[in-house]
Parts: sequence; structure tokens; C-alpha cells
Amino acid sequence: MELWILYSLLSAAFAGLVAILGKIGLSGIDSTLATSVRAIVMALFLFFVSLSLGKFNLLHTIKNKTLLFIVLSGVAGAMSWLFYFFALKTGIASGVAALDRLSVVFVLIFAILFLGERFSLYSATGALLITIGAILMVIKK
Repeated sequence: MELWILYSLLSAAFAGLVAILGKIGLSGIDSTLATSVRAIVMALFLFFVSLSLGKFNLLHTIKNKTLLFIVLSGVAGAMSWLFYFFALKTGIASGVAALDRLSVVFVLIFAILFLGERFSLYSATGALLITIGAILMVIKK
């Protein structure tokens, strides 16, 4: 198995834990405050990971354009977390997580528009199945 596949699966598993731990943690707290605390914890954790791996000596390698896109990615990520916790506060964890995974469909669309990735029958079918799956996860019986 290629390493990126393992990393992707670990990412998915930890993202699943975000929904469960976040839903439990949101009990009795404002979702915006919870998102802010989560962001601070993440920033501190990642700071210490970078520090322990000696990555700060690479700061000079970040060019202005690269930094701009990293900052924009951070803002987009913060908006995603903010809305995720808004939804998680009142919604069912499995439904919120399922709709959040529609990000895969948005990534496909954005990758085609901005990165020149190719649209194929396979990617269209996958996106359609993800969309149908997300809808099925939120339909109340």
C-alpha cells in the first residue's frame, strides 16, 4: 500500500473521531467558542510537532504566493470548522459528517475548474454515489 493511502485512511478515521468527540464536547457550550478552543489546541499541537521535528528552520523557504495560498487555505479550513460545529451542535453526528463529506464532490469540481484535473466517467460516478450516500444518511425514516 502506498503511504499516501495509509495517511488518507488515518485522516478519515481521525475526522470521524472529530464528529463523535465534538458532538459530546458541544454539550452545554457555544459552538463558536468550541471551534475557537479546538483551533487553539490544534495550533499548539501542530506547533509542538513542527518544533520537535525541527521544521521551523524551513520557514525561509515559504514564498509570498505560497504563503498567501496557505493563509487562504487556513481561512477556508476555519470556515469549514465553524460551520461544521454549527451543524454538529444541533444535527445528528452521522448526518453532519455525511454532508461534510460532500467536500469530496466540491474538491472534484474545484480541481477541474482551478487545477485542470480531468473529469471522467469514474469520477462522475464516484461523485454521484457520494452525493446519493450523503442524502441517504440524512433522510429521516
